[in-house]
Amino acid sequence: MATLNYDIIVVGAGHAGIEASLASARMGNKTLLVTLEIDKSGAMSCNPSIGGLGKGHIVKEVDVLGGEMALAADATCIQFKRLNAKKGPAVRGSRAQCDKFLYSKYMTKRLGSHLNLDVLSGEVSRLVIENQKCCGVVLLDGSSIRSKAVVITTGTFMRATLHFGLKKIEGGRIGDKATYGISEQLIENGFDIKRLKTGTPPRLDRKSINWDLLEPSSGDKEFIPFSYKNINKELSLPQIQCYLSYTNEKTHEIINSNLHLSPMFSGIITGIGPRYCPSIEDKITRFS
Repeated sequence: MATLNYDIIVVGAGHAGIEASLASARMGNKTLLVTLEIDKSGAMSCNPSIGGLGKGHIVKEVDVLGGEMALAADATCIQFKRLNAKKGPAVRGSRAQCDKFLYSKYMTKRLGSHLNLDVLSGEVSRLVIENQKCCGVVLLDGSSIRSKAVVITTGTFMRATLHFGLKKIEGGRIGDKATYGISEQLIENGFDIKRLKTGTPPRLDRKSINWDLLEPSSGDKEFIPFSYKNINKELSLPQIQCYLSYTNEKTHEIINSNLHLSPMFSGIITGIGPRYCPSIEDKITRFS
């Protein structure tokens, strides 16, 4: 099989990989983006929102630097809110709840139409390292692709494990496999490898919810675009209503009685939990 040649190879088409590959291509570099499934580019695996406190301003900074995230958020927003609107400008934050499927579709189309950028569906099994420099990748099918530099934006996929209570399986996210090879090479070349833990909120069947018992949480009437290119433009999609629910003593009792089924509390997962976005069982043990 012939060896392909690029200036830049980006491994992984999540949010970071998309911005890295587009930035490289805009600078005139012949760029290749390698991802497991092209149709899942920019997949919103956890909470399908862009921005929020401490994050919304970063999206706008990416936009000013030529990035795509703000434009995608504006195009796929189904509810917009400015958080802390009654407080000072320094602590306000824009947040868009997005249609996760349209967001991924938008990004996939954007990647496929950009000059200087090729997108390849495949799995990188190892890096090509020569004289302590990464100069290409080898795919699982054995094909070799050379480049001047490689950008690794693999997210949660390298040697990844999924936990469902006490059940543990290999996978980068639900429905997607883990990848192997790069982690071992990084260790061999002196890098320190650690694990990060993220918790994904449960998905509920909307038909099973009694909406009359929930508290409506509407979006703002005034839309403030994330992208400066969309100033004075209106939202293009119909806006949806969000709803708030609350735990109670019965909820706390159920959670406390089943802490032994949580991998964080049973000892299956070890480490320090997140400071600002704890799981519901973590909240119960900390604050109730």
